[in-house]
Amino acid sequence: MIQIDDKLISEDIFSEEFVCNLTKCKGACCVEGDVGAPLDKNELEILENIFDKIKPYLTPEGIKAVEEIGTWTTDPMDGMYVTPMVEDRECAYVTFDEKGITKCGIEKAYEDGAVDWQKPISCHLYPIRVTEYSTFTALNYHEWDVCNDACALGKELQVPIYKFLKTPLIRKYGEEFYGVLTGAAEEWKKEYGS
Repeated sequence: MIQIDDKLISEDIFSEEFVCNLTKCKGACCVEGDVGAPLDKNELEILENIFDKIKPYLTPEGIKAVEEIGTWTTDPMDGMYVTPMVEDRECAYVTFDEKGITKCGIEKAYEDGAVDWQKPISCHLYPIRVTEYSTFTALNYHEWDVCNDACALGKELQVPIYKFLKTPLIRKYGEEFYGVLTGAAEEWKKEYGS
């Protein structure tokens, strides 16, 4: 683990390579799983406030799920805040394009200028999962077989996770943190990289 301020960063974020390959996986991370995407507490009010603006971007099934469950819910296993799901399948905020590839309805609304919030930070940061503890924050690589194609493409293009996730890491922690993280990655590569 690498420590930067109060953050412990898994070295996998430097060593593993990853580039989403939606043409292969079709956005399976938005469909697979037992619960919706993790949400930070501060994102709950955002979802409530923007729902009417993102509603035109959602599927009828997604709208129904949000109207029945709410703009967010909790994971019954650990009480964490998560996005609602459509009949225990995809995230309620997911849409599908003509090729069956998932897209985020929130992000589509953001791209059109309908809202100024891109999407939940957990989605933007994936495959990094952030866990907040009382005295530190852990950033870990979440390895999932639905992302095998992303790992293969990342390896082919030689893009480590921290570089692939530059924009969301800056969104969450700022430019200064990302600069320190990059420096730590370069030092790690000199010492342990191949």
